[in-house]
Amino acid sequence: MDSVNATAREVQKSRTLESSIASATQGVLRFQQSDGHWVFELEADCTIPAEYILLRHYLAEPVDTVLEAKIGNYLRRVQGAHGGWPLVHDGEFDMSASVKSYFALKMIGDSIDAPHMVRAREAIHARGGAIHSNVFTRFMLAMFGVVTWRAAPVLPIEIVLLPFWSPFHINKISYWARTTMVPLMVLAALKPRAKNSKGVGIDELFLQDPRSIGMTAKAPHQSMAWFVLFRALDGILRVVEPMFPNSLRKRAIDAALAFIEERLNGEDGMGAIYPPMANIVMMYDALGKDENYPPRAVTRRGIDKLLVIREEEAYCQPCVSPVWDTTLTAHALLEAGNAEAVPAAKRGLDWLIPKQELEVKGDWAVKRPDVRPGGWAFQYNNAYYPDLDDTAVVVMSMDRMRREHGATGYDAAIDRGREWIEGMQSDDGGWAAFDVNNLEYYLNNIPFSDHGALLDPPTEDVTARCISMLAQLGETAQTSKHVADGVAYLRKTQHPEGSWYGRWGMNFIYGTWSVLCALNMAGVRHDDPMIRKAAGWLASIQNADGGWGEDAVSYRLDYKGWEAAPSTASQTAWALLALMAAGEVDHPAVARGVEYLIATQNEKGLWDEQRYTATGFPRVFYLRYHGYAKFFPLWALARYRNLRDTNSRVVGVGM
Repeated sequence: MDSVNATAREVQKSRTLESSIASATQGVLRFQQSDGHWVFELEADCTIPAEYILLRHYLAEPVDTVLEAKIGNYLRRVQGAHGGWPLVHDGEFDMSASVKSYFALKMIGDSIDAPHMVRAREAIHARGGAIHSNVFTRFMLAMFGVVTWRAAPVLPIEIVLLPFWSPFHINKISYWARTTMVPLMVLAALKPRAKNSKGVGIDELFLQDPRSIGMTAKAPHQSMAWFVLFRALDGILRVVEPMFPNSLRKRAIDAALAFIEERLNGEDGMGAIYPPMANIVMMYDALGKDENYPPRAVTRRGIDKLLVIREEEAYCQPCVSPVWDTTLTAHALLEAGNAEAVPAAKRGLDWLIPKQELEVKGDWAVKRPDVRPGGWAFQYNNAYYPDLDDTAVVVMSMDRMRREHGATGYDAAIDRGREWIEGMQSDDGGWAAFDVNNLEYYLNNIPFSDHGALLDPPTEDVTARCISMLAQLGETAQTSKHVADGVAYLRKTQHPEGSWYGRWGMNFIYGTWSVLCALNMAGVRHDDPMIRKAAGWLASIQNADGGWGEDAVSYRLDYKGWEAAPSTASQTAWALLALMAAGEVDHPAVARGVEYLIATQNEKGLWDEQRYTATGFPRVFYLRYHGYAKFFPLWALARYRNLRDTNSRVVGVGM
């Protein structure tokens, strides 16, 4: 009788699982665009919508009271219990986010005596005042006249004329820093003043006269010796910069404009991210170009395309993620594998084919001039800055479609993607997101780099993705130096407890998922101590409710490893996919994780997730992909069903 009951329970579990997968599949399919692709909201913290408000007032644009009211509602809602604003949902106070949000709300018209403004001001004062704002905030405050330019580091525009062999060169920093800094250097040279028609300031956030403050203190990540050297250089530049010949300055500004205008990228914007786009609009304004000047007007329209406007609230995205969303959704649907899912995935992958960049040699080619283009960008268009993570994931999804479903038309795209990925491997065996051998770590000590995110070095998660792709295409550590060197990189970067760092997803759960998928595909035995330690670690950090979660605090400089957090659907899915890649489909932790996902699925077949589970820059900028709680849980549940229905229990794809 017990065996009969056990069988009945198993049958019911299978039916429940199948129903959950079907419901999630339908939920995801409802978001497909008419041309086949997916794009979900990409939410950062309050700083981007606050900066959007401040940009409008910097330019003295006509006040859009309806839009400003909606952004104000958003900013008030995400204010933290501590009175300030955090970088993640329910996170700790952040000074710069709080200063910008307060400034934006005051600009909108909120009274400084309103309770939420009083709480914010008290929180800022309790932590030493707005003098502790970061460098980017200080540049903004200098342009509004709140502080003087002495509070911001010197950024001589003449830097753009330096040869590549010089210690600092714009191609020795990351793409996001490069595209942001070049127009900012023009602004620093011209030192414009915001129009600010309302004359709003925020002196009340400082505990001293804001016009008396000097440079920032040493950031926690910075070496004292390097910092002192660069601070001394900053002091020298302050004295000699005004003496630079006007002809040299003009030549440098012209060179900066040439760099920018070659990369303007239409309404998608230079770099297809908000900060350089905003800087470019302000730069053209400072150069005397009115709102109808085509490069300025096109970029300004592109910024408005980043807005998400709802009935009661609005916010501005840092960028959009259609390529990433489409390829990951396709992976999940291919795993689901039913008669609706597979054709929908194919439509998404067909949409991706023309998005591959085959002509433009972007900034990455400075260090890899002989490599042919062949990557995909993250956004709709960003030809100069394709990224390796997207490229690897797109190639794997296309390869899976052709192998499992006999689809044609992907071979050429796959071959060029593989060629580009192989050509972009760094000398240490790892892969970075956008560049090669971006290892000039001393530059993180310059005063401008108080955020510590000036570089794009190889990371474990991107390296894992590239190995996964190469291995899925048939390469092994025995036949491919690329794979062998990559696996060696991963062996040396595993942490003692068994985890791997996750640069672009939060954090050790994401990194460990990425690496275990790669090691499995590359043929590393599941009984390898590296894999056993990682699987054991993942099982050990499972929450009592059966899910997994991790807090942004895990990115702390004084490394303490994973930091506990409430379970989320996306992080639970990563942990499940990781354990299954390690051969642990029958582990009790996997069964409990599956039960957690089924129990938390909503009536639309999807999952609710307020917490941020992705990373822009550790400790500085985090992301909430609204798609992650939709396609990752579907992926994990379908993978579990598929493996339970087979005898091998081995994941046969790279993700």
